[in-house]
This record gives sequence, C-alpha cells and structure tokens, in this order.
Amino acid sequence: MANKASRRQFLQTTAATGIGYWVAGGVKAQESKSPNEQIAMASVGIGGKGSSDSSDAGRSGRMVAICDVDTGRLDGAGNKFKEAKKYTDFRKMLDEMGKSIDAVTVSTPDHTHASAALMAMRMGKHCFVQKPLTHSIYEARLMGEVAKKMKVATQMGNQGTAGSGLRKGAAMLKVGRLGTVKEVHVWTNRPIWPQGIPRPEPKPVPANLKWDLWLSVAPERPYADGYHSFKWRGWWDFGTGALGDMACHTVNMPFMGLDLRNPTSVQAETSGHNKDSYPRWSIINFEFPANDKRPAIKFVWYDGGKRPDNELLDGDAPKGSGCVIIGEKGKMYSANDYGGITKLYGDVDDSDDGLEYPKSPGHFAEWVRAIKGGEPAMSNFSDYAGPLTETILLGNLAVYAADKEGQGPKIEWDAKDLKVKNVSGLETIVKPVYPKGYVLDA
Repeated sequence: MANKASRRQFLQTTAATGIGYWVAGGVKAQESKSPNEQIAMASVGIGGKGSSDSSDAGRSGRMVAICDVDTGRLDGAGNKFKEAKKYTDFRKMLDEMGKSIDAVTVSTPDHTHASAALMAMRMGKHCFVQKPLTHSIYEARLMGEVAKKMKVATQMGNQGTAGSGLRKGAAMLKVGRLGTVKEVHVWTNRPIWPQGIPRPEPKPVPANLKWDLWLSVAPERPYADGYHSFKWRGWWDFGTGALGDMACHTVNMPFMGLDLRNPTSVQAETSGHNKDSYPRWSIINFEFPANDKRPAIKFVWYDGGKRPDNELLDGDAPKGSGCVIIGEKGKMYSANDYGGITKLYGDVDDSDDGLEYPKSPGHFAEWVRAIKGGEPAMSNFSDYAGPLTETILLGNLAVYAADKEGQGPKIEWDAKDLKVKNVSGLETIVKPVYPKGYVLDA
C-alpha cells in the first residue's frame, strides 16, 4: 500500500469503546483520528464457514484478496468481492499482496489453519482463524507464541465466547456459585459425517479443484469423493473429528470458568479405528490438577451418540449437545453448543449480584476492535484460543493411542513441554512434519 506506514500507525492507535479487560491484558489506544479508515482484508477459504467469515470481513473493511483451492467457489466469491484479487495458493497471495493486506481470515480444513495463519502473522498480519485453531497441539502453542511476538490482533471463530449467557455462566463458576466443582461432562451430536470407515476408492480430480493445494501440509494421497468439501472432518490427516469440531464450542464455558488448562492425563475408549478415519464414537477422560483457582477436577467428553448417565441431570435425559458441571452445592446445565445456561439444579444463586463479566460488541467485532487498537478479543490466540485448543486436541492424542478394539492407555502428559511421558510413537501427532514448501518453525 502506498500509505502503509500511516495506515499501520492508525491500526495500532485507533481507539475502541468497550469494556474492561477480563481475560487478556493490554493497553488501550488513543482516540481515533480517522474513523473512516478501512482495514484491508484478505480471506483464505471462502466456502462453508468461510462464506460467512469473508462476508464479515468484507463488511468490516475492504476485501483486497480472496483465496480458495476450489475455483468454482473462488469465482462465485469474486462476484461478491469484485475488487478483490483471486488466488488458489495462499502463499502466492501473501507474497504478492502482502504490502496491501492488513488482516487475514482463515476458514479452511483444519490441517491448513496453522500454515496459512503462521505465514500471515509472521508478515505482521492480524488473523482470524476458524475453530479448532489448529490440527495439532504443537501448532496451537506455536500460534499463540507467534501472535504474541508479532503483536498482532487475533481471534478464533468460536462465536459463543462472545455470548453473555456463556460469560455469565463462567463468572458464576469463578465466584463459586456451585461450590467446589468436581466433575464436568460434555457431549455432542457429532459426527454428522462418515467416520470409522475405510479409505474411499480413488477418482479423477474435479477440474475445479487444485488437489495438491487442498492437501497442502497433509501426506499425499489420491483424490476421492469422501474428502472435499465437508467430509474431510472424519479423516486424521485433514480434520479433528467430533471433538475438534465441537469442543471449542461446548467446552468453552467450563474452560473459561474453571481454567481447564494443562491436564496431567487423558484416556480414551472408542469404537476402534484404523488411524486413518476417526472412530464412530469415543469417551475421553481428562484429569486436571489443582491450581490457584480451583481444586483438582475431572472432565469427560462423549461423542458419536454416547451420553452421560441420566442421573447426572437428576433423571433428565441428555439430548443433542450439552454440558453439565457438578458442584457440591448444585449443578449447571447447558443444553446447546454455545454455553448459555439452560437449567440450574439445587439451591444456586442465578442473580447478577457480585458477578463481573464483560459485554461483547459481537464476536467478529471484537477482532476488528482489536485490530484498530482496542483491547484484545476474548478468544485471542495467546491467552485463550491456543490453550483451549491444546486441551481439546490432547483428547485426540488419547483417541489415536487407543488400539483397534478401542481401549486406550492412560496418557501421562507434560503440558509445559508438550510431551507424552509414558507412551512412545505419538510425536508426530503432537507436532506434525510439514512437507517442503510450507513452514512450521521459522
């Protein structure tokens, strides 16, 4: 951009009206001198969730570049963003358009989140990335470190984080409305795509799909009908299964309220799988040690039709997706994906008295506010989204370690150094090896 220096200065100093800091720290900027200044946006992935993410970006700034490996989708988005330059390779887009881009959204299959976002952040671009933040635990840690080092505004796309219902529930947990919490149970109606299946037969690559770019950092394999566009979630090389898809939503409220970071062990029971496709169902047990905010706590995850016992909800049958938090004074039930309180069991105070939690201007708006110099988005990479994703993806590590019959060892986890203490052969599940042409560690 011709006026890049003044633009960057603007983006670092523009003020944003808002609320006190709650999760992330920072210094509020000075009052805006140019409220009409537009953020130059670029979007990687414009199909599926990328359609709404790119639309949000276009409404919040000026779209200068769009990228998708599906040329049919790309051409369709080009009709909406007529001034945006079109690309099928995000690396080429960032190389050629880097000086003209301020911020990037990444809404691609899970395995390509980190490679695109890391390149953008290392170039000083603000980043919004869909959930889960990454495909692997190490990538999640690295994303937070790079975001902090580069001082860029970041956000993961777990929209419930901005909801007042979720934030109130978390605040109630923080002040001890349930008393000492001993257990958290979370379940989902996923998967709604095929899992626990053999690899489909190879087929010719469709003319509209750049298959090599779709594979990106994943191991090479032939194209087949079971991958692009939605069914990739059920394959280890591309997705993160039911847990990765939904837990950044459904575990969000207890994560925020109970500081569910750095578990010491995790163990999975599954339907069995071939280490190519995720299992049809899984039950995963996490153990968190006591910290300065709470005693030790147990968390259990269920997917593929598995549910906790009805007695946890005093006889009410768990349905769909949900979360129940069990404390010594009562229980908190959230019967949806986004963490709002549905029902309280026991003598639990539901008032706002003594609760402090910030009101959000809107999920995407939090990121835009941060780009303009305001306080960080709640679900920023360094302080929130990265640690949440690390916790969630540790469950998949336990699932991978399970045998063909579905019984898994108890994984002893060193959260500080991201290492499995007692089981070998899981190193590349923790930290992937990128092929030539893509950069993980710079």
